[in-house]
Amino acid sequence: MRLPIIGFTAIAILWAETPKPRKIAYGRVYPQQGQLALFVSASDGSGERPLLASPDTDYDPVWAPDGGSIVFTSDRNGQADLFRVNPDGSGLTRLTTDAAYDDQAAFSPNSKQLVFVSTRGGGTAKLWTMDLATRGAKVLTTGKDGDFRPSWSPDGKWIAFSSVRGNPMPFAHGRWERLQLADIYIIRVDGSGLKKITKSGDFCGSPKWTAGSRHVIAYCMTAEQTLANRRASPEPGNDTRLVSIDTTTGASADVTAGPGVKINPSPLAGNEIGYIRKDTPEAGIYYSSGKRGPRGTIRSASWSPDGTHVVFYKRNTTPRPAWRKSFSRNPNYELFQSGTQAAFSPSGREYVTVGGPAAGARGAALSVTTVATGVSKVVFQDKDRNVLAGAWSPDGNRIIFGVGGFAAFFDAFHSLFLKPVDRVEDGAQVAMVNADGTGFRELTSGLSNNAFPSFAPDGKRFVYRTFEKDGYGLRIMNLETKAVTAVTKEYDNFPLWSPRGELIMFSRLVDGAYEVHTIKPDGSDLKRLTFTHGNDAHMAWSPDGEYIVFTSSRMGFKDEVVYTDAPQPYGEIFVMRYDGTGVEQLTDDQWEDGTPAWQPLPAGQVARR
Repeated sequence: MRLPIIGFTAIAILWAETPKPRKIAYGRVYPQQGQLALFVSASDGSGERPLLASPDTDYDPVWAPDGGSIVFTSDRNGQADLFRVNPDGSGLTRLTTDAAYDDQAAFSPNSKQLVFVSTRGGGTAKLWTMDLATRGAKVLTTGKDGDFRPSWSPDGKWIAFSSVRGNPMPFAHGRWERLQLADIYIIRVDGSGLKKITKSGDFCGSPKWTAGSRHVIAYCMTAEQTLANRRASPEPGNDTRLVSIDTTTGASADVTAGPGVKINPSPLAGNEIGYIRKDTPEAGIYYSSGKRGPRGTIRSASWSPDGTHVVFYKRNTTPRPAWRKSFSRNPNYELFQSGTQAAFSPSGREYVTVGGPAAGARGAALSVTTVATGVSKVVFQDKDRNVLAGAWSPDGNRIIFGVGGFAAFFDAFHSLFLKPVDRVEDGAQVAMVNADGTGFRELTSGLSNNAFPSFAPDGKRFVYRTFEKDGYGLRIMNLETKAVTAVTKEYDNFPLWSPRGELIMFSRLVDGAYEVHTIKPDGSDLKRLTFTHGNDAHMAWSPDGEYIVFTSSRMGFKDEVVYTDAPQPYGEIFVMRYDGTGVEQLTDDQWEDGTPAWQPLPAGQVARR
């Protein structure tokens, strides 16, 4: 049989008409793949060994009361799911397959049920229970605010948990990161009897029941400390307290323990309490009696029923991937983890990113990475200054970016920004360099803090944001005449010129939250696109200007902030139309995902709608 001959023109037409998934890259602050791993050791830290022969991004283990298994969370299938394994590392079994985020499991006293945190059924973190025999799950708590770190009482009647319900998410003092105000609640296993047992205004978390099923042990700190202690290595002066709370009366008393940022307390036999210290160099597991356990950057731990062994997860050192595919809730969009503040060249064959300083607070570099090879090249670095947000010229020959101190991003929460002059920082400038690293020149001058530039489609103008001594706003500079035009005079950031040229997108601070807006280049036709009272920012245009990808904190916290080691332990990737309609969530996890970038498709290919 002779096969029909298809000419090159027909092949090109078929290729062009085959819809391809739209590709979006984004940066994750922490963790990278393989950076979290499970270990088992004796309670004193001796005999430490990896739990799994093939570790991935595994965390939050809990030992069954009957000693027969360990349940933990893993991202090994792309999304946070619950898995069960024998204490010797054999018999790995996946327990959840829902596309939602599932984490923070705790066993019932008879080891036959789990209570866990999930975003299924609404998108925010709520408590669910599961029958391990049938794998059937049902919701336990409701509401729009997050519930975390559940614990089942020894008598099987109650579940204690921490929650931000009813609390605001205020900005930290002089910062834009959100504080986490959380209280301890208890609820009956059938969902009745919800009761708050701590006073609102600060933070208490990770409650664990004592043997009599009347008291829980938790750790507490001030609201402002939830910013300091979310760092991977909290600084001195941010010690937390361990407290015992009477669930009947609400009375609380401090538990005698040593100094440090103490988290994840667990009552053990003989009135002993095991807990984790997060602050270095003393990080690791401690006991209220003064004994030591395993050492290192441990984040959560669970003891065997007899208290002789402990399972825990801790940080590993792994390189940041140049390009790695990750989970997407919609197959029409392919997501890839890359460096931070990525921006693609017009061809889509390379992207520019910002890398942090090797040491200290200065010296962040601008790098160009080739997608096909993953090879990166530094195209600009100044050991005395930092860089922010590179963007390509329409012809792909030049990269424009901000250069300066930028303490807001690189000073580890030490700098406060209470008034406009605090953001000036002795000047930061918009600069440009050729894509091969030659021809560096600064385009702005003076004491204003200028950054986040974006080219107009004609390549002759660019928009940028400025923080001046007496105000804020977006500005447009003409590259030929150097003339500067004011577009806005509000607290605006992240401006991006539409590929079609008719709009500039930006994020504006409105009523204590950042919301996405568009405006015409002449300053007319201002439109607000988001109304969530979360932080909506880190936007990027699709290559055709029809869609916007952005990061939002609208889904709230999914865990207690001390466990995530990220400046903003929230942030999901969303897409919407250019006019704010058709909003869709693409990621669903507890990590800080941000700075998304839309990759242009090769010539001749069309994207799925």
